[in-house]
Amino acid sequence: MAEVSAMSEPTAGALEREAERDDNRTRWLLSLPAMIIIVLAAAGPLLVMVVYSFLTPGDYGNVKWEFSTQAWVNTILQRDIFDDTLMWADAHLSIFWRSLSLSLITTVMAFAFGLPTAWFIATQPPGKREFWLFLVTVPFWSNLLVRTIAIQELIRAEGVINNLLLLLGIIDEPLQMMFTNFAIAFGMTYVYLPLMVLPIYAAVDKLDFRLVEAANDLYASRWRTFWRVILPLIKPGIIAGSILVFIPSLGAYVTPRVLGGGKNLMFGNLIELQFGQGRNWPLGAALSLMLMAAVMVSLIWYVRVTSRERSNV
Repeated sequence: MAEVSAMSEPTAGALEREAERDDNRTRWLLSLPAMIIIVLAAAGPLLVMVVYSFLTPGDYGNVKWEFSTQAWVNTILQRDIFDDTLMWADAHLSIFWRSLSLSLITTVMAFAFGLPTAWFIATQPPGKREFWLFLVTVPFWSNLLVRTIAIQELIRAEGVINNLLLLLGIIDEPLQMMFTNFAIAFGMTYVYLPLMVLPIYAAVDKLDFRLVEAANDLYASRWRTFWRVILPLIKPGIIAGSILVFIPSLGAYVTPRVLGGGKNLMFGNLIELQFGQGRNWPLGAALSLMLMAAVMVSLIWYVRVTSRERSNV
């Protein structure tokens, strides 16, 4: 009997391992169509951009199949038209700096409006939270261009804001808000605000309010309670919301195009210009990869911060 039991134990273990391998094999086979689509739809175009960035621009668009690194050089440098010396590509660098600064401003403004909104929703009775969350997600039902035009109707010279300020006697003539950096930041804040509200709401909803009551019982001020108790506990939601706002803001195209006009380009507009009027596809591909690298840096930073937070818990 002992020999039979000794022989059955490894047999049972082998059968269990074999069943686990079959289960993993089945999962891989079921996910194979989705993986193929991801590779073809994501990695394929990315590979095309990588190849194009090392080719020579065509005379009327497209590319010549001649290897060249000039597109990567032209992302940050340019040649003088008189003596052919290299100098900084001030236009590209200024557009990248504008995109970076406006994305950071948009993230800060979205946080300033999103945190009170998320706190308000999370502290409502359970039966009313769904209604307020519904209102937050309503803008996603309409097209991005429609929402941007709605912002244009608010801030243009004859728009709602200027008419209201004139009616109240605060200003004597309409303010010029259209086609400025303020218009771009204001528009992107409105467009991406729900992406900040929802992660912070999820973090506040999980907050143990007994800790807040304990801080109040220990005579902590409201600001100290917020800074030392609430903010550390909802930090993952804030970081997630900031990443969700910052990344699409950095590559935004429609909102800067409509609200910024032709003189306030952002990085997405610069890329489109190279593939369109500029007819320099290799440079557009190199700029696209630079933008992707900036996004990857943001994502790596987010992963490291969140993994550090989890390890400290």
